[in-house]
Amino acid sequence: MASGAANLNAVRETMDVLLEISRILNTGLDMETLSICVRLCEQGINPEALSSVIKELRKATEALK
Repeated sequence: MASGAANLNAVRETMDVLLEISRILNTGLDMETLSICVRLCEQGINPEALSSVIKELRKATEALK
C-alpha cells in the first residue's frame, strides 16, 4: 500500500513540475488540459502533432469571438 501512495505522490509531483514549466513557457494550459496531453503522449500520440492541434483549436476559437 505504501508503494501505491508513493507512486501517487510521485505522479502529483511530476504533474506539478510540468504545470510550472507550462506556466513559465506561457502555454496557457491548465492542470486538466496538461494532464490530458500527457496521457495522450503516453499512449503514443505525437507531441508535435498534438501541439499543432491545440494551436489550431485556439485559432478557431479566436475566429469565432
